[in-house]
Amino acid sequence: MWLPLLFIAMRYEGDIYRPPSEAYSLLIQVTIGCAHNDCTFCTMFRGKKFRLRSMDEIFEDLELARKTYKYVRRIFLCDGDALCIKTEKLVEILNKIHSLFPECERVGIYGTATDINRKMEQELEILRDAGLGIIYLGAESGSDEVLRNINKKMTRADIVKAVNKSEDIGIPVSVTLISGLAGKEGMREHALGTARLITEMNASYVSLLTLLLDDAAPIMDDVRAGRLTLLSPKEVLEETKLIIENANPKRSCVFRSNHASNYLPLRGNLPDDRDALIEVIELGIKHMGMLKDDRFRRL
Repeated sequence: MWLPLLFIAMRYEGDIYRPPSEAYSLLIQVTIGCAHNDCTFCTMFRGKKFRLRSMDEIFEDLELARKTYKYVRRIFLCDGDALCIKTEKLVEILNKIHSLFPECERVGIYGTATDINRKMEQELEILRDAGLGIIYLGAESGSDEVLRNINKKMTRADIVKAVNKSEDIGIPVSVTLISGLAGKEGMREHALGTARLITEMNASYVSLLTLLLDDAAPIMDDVRAGRLTLLSPKEVLEETKLIIENANPKRSCVFRSNHASNYLPLRGNLPDDRDALIEVIELGIKHMGMLKDDRFRRL
């Protein structure tokens, strides 16, 4: 029987960030930082200058991991948008992984819509066949206005195209969205645009986090100046309800809103469990004591 082990990165520059579902994965840093690194709400990689790690360093980490761990079920390739690496180099990394870790069931990676759209379908097929099992994509919002405001440098159409492209090839995509990102001023625009995105992109997985800001985030200038009014916990739930009410993907999509940042844990499939999810949200609005205290929310 396999028991989860918490893996440490072999060598890692700066803070470690990975998706919650990769909590028990071996983390291998193949890029340093984020190639974009200019989203106004994010400070995850601000202290890092983006660069690609050398193949020698990556292979050394993989070989050290093989000597250190007897069993590795999953591997996650960091940092922020490691999918930007040229396809031939990613294939080398994936081949090395599967030669060293034949027991590995899935390799995951962070990628942007730009990364996916830049690659030809044949390249994605090659990556799939080499063992790339999932791409995590931070969309944040489905509203073009909100995407512009947070300096995301992509549109809803770009995201839809990228997710459909990867899913059609056979590489599942897990898309992250952020409740509260547009404040009170853009709450309805953000919610309806995000619902439309969920409907159009047909991702395998959708995760809805709740906005939690570092004081150093550029967006805090708008908050301090009164241009952006952060949502109250009740308003976050109302926005979440609006998203779920209007999201209607053509095929069942795993929906999660149980991140450490969320006030109320939600899990189900869309559109199948829409009514049950809304029922839980309405219960939370009615009984605010059910919600997580801000002191215990984390990024």
